[in-house]
Amino acid sequence: MKTSYSAISTYLTCPQKYKFQEIDRIRTSKSREALFGTLIHNALQYMFQRDPLFPTLDEVLAFYRGHWPAKDIWTQDAAHDPLKRVWTDEEEELQREEGVKMLKRFYEKNPPWTFSVVDLEAKFEVALQDEKTGEVHILSGKIDRIDKRQDDTYEIIDYKTGKRMPSQDAVEKDLQLSLYALGLQKKWPHIKAANIAMSLYYLKHGEKLGTSSTTEKNERTAAYLLGQIETIEKHKKEGKPFDPMPGPLCNWCAYRPICPAWKHLYKKGNEKREASHEEVESYIGEYFALQKEKKEKEARLAEIQSAIKQYMEKEGLTRVFGDAGSLSKKTIARYQYDMEKIQGLLSPIGKWEEILKADETKLKRILGELPKNIRDEIAANRSISKEYTVLTASTKKIESEEL
Repeated sequence: MKTSYSAISTYLTCPQKYKFQEIDRIRTSKSREALFGTLIHNALQYMFQRDPLFPTLDEVLAFYRGHWPAKDIWTQDAAHDPLKRVWTDEEEELQREEGVKMLKRFYEKNPPWTFSVVDLEAKFEVALQDEKTGEVHILSGKIDRIDKRQDDTYEIIDYKTGKRMPSQDAVEKDLQLSLYALGLQKKWPHIKAANIAMSLYYLKHGEKLGTSSTTEKNERTAAYLLGQIETIEKHKKEGKPFDPMPGPLCNWCAYRPICPAWKHLYKKGNEKREASHEEVESYIGEYFALQKEKKEKEARLAEIQSAIKQYMEKEGLTRVFGDAGSLSKKTIARYQYDMEKIQGLLSPIGKWEEILKADETKLKRILGELPKNIRDEIAANRSISKEYTVLTASTKKIESEEL
């Protein structure tokens, strides 16, 4: 399998989007966020190209403005209808000037002649071998910039144009940077893991967040990526569904009109839904009505139980009777054990190991307390024992959309 960080990242965000994009090859136009990011990245690449001198700030801004897309640029979703403007005139002006501010701030803080840039838009490939099957998977990527620092370390720099900055802990565990460190070692094998630094530069805030590479971290990253690739290959081979993962990013996804999690909202023009759709809408309304009724009855049942228990306690009863039947009161005790003493009792008779068997319920309980890299490796070493379908409900109102 040949893939990329971008594709793996898409799979981790939403398996259904991965299927549309990487397997079905359904093409869509770039989102305006992606288009803006490309324009800024191109300007920064130009800024560090010494030909024979580094460009001035004015030249960088002229390059940026000169490559700004024409006003007739349109975007299109996976349904291919309708075409929409990337930006309105007002949005376009605001976005273009936001880019100018980013570039000015960056240039003033990072004059290009003060860095020893050894590569720009550096392409790489990492080969990962599945020891079980012997199959070799190729992961490719592209690093925005690689600098050689005075202490002989190499710094990987990835530019970010988004608004949100992650925590330092998230940067330490960033999958993209870890993959880039692997890629740099494959590209230049003489560089040791300890001599690689990785940074995310948040252009909107003018801040750089960094971490370092280690051999252990690189090995964990390779194992984790291989596990994700194996999962994808297994889904493809067995024809298993790539389920959507609805979330905030859906609002910017061009596949939304054809996604199973959203396409029920969409219809073309004044086209009416089939009778079966109307029937489902009726079921949905009845479902929520019954759920509300169920909650009300459960609340009332709890009140009645409390009143009956109080009556039984006051009268010294353990059982009460009525025309509809009887109710009994029973005390149930739950115990905890001194396991050190229990071990001393069970070990001599060979029974101690039996109670130490893996418990999936306990594993789920402690997962949230574990470091992310260990959680990721545990996830990569699980298999499905049983599958079943459930319905989850939300009372949040989402309007249907016209295509």
